[in-house]
Amino acid sequence: MSDHDVTRRQFLNYTLTGVGGFMAATMTLPMVRFAIDPLLKEDKGKEKFTQIKLKVSDLTAEPQQVKFTVQDIKDGWYKFDQKKEAFVFKSDEGEIIALSPVCTHLGCLVHWSPEPPYPNRFQCPCHGSRFTKKGVNIAGLPATAPLHVYEVKTEGENILLGEAHPRLDIPAVPPSY
Repeated sequence: MSDHDVTRRQFLNYTLTGVGGFMAATMTLPMVRFAIDPLLKEDKGKEKFTQIKLKVSDLTAEPQQVKFTVQDIKDGWYKFDQKKEAFVFKSDEGEIIALSPVCTHLGCLVHWSPEPPYPNRFQCPCHGSRFTKKGVNIAGLPATAPLHVYEVKTEGENILLGEAHPRLDIPAVPPSY
């Protein structure tokens, strides 16, 4: 026997180690691919706007509640449609404003109230938070941030809403407002 001969024991050891490594890689690679697949998608950073039923000519200074569906939302491996709501109106300056009805305190849905005791305010029926017509929170009440505002685009008479974003740079208004 020469110095380079492989014994039966070494051959079996090398063969079983190689087969075991191949089997481990065969089982592990699909799991790794499954875990990182959403990161490899090209859809990141796309702006998605959804057309609502309300037209520009239908807008008034009074907030109107609109329900709409955002289609084909991708969350990891799932694609689904999401139902959303917004209060849409024209400001005194003629700007189209779309506010999320989700209270920034605990996520309840606020409603618009044109009548006393707090006229022309958004009110949370659960915890008593109130917001001005432009969605700014009233100081001293549970909500500590303004209502989120949707991105708004228009195409002719059509109104398109994008994502709702927080407005953390707007201070609360005093309770006497």
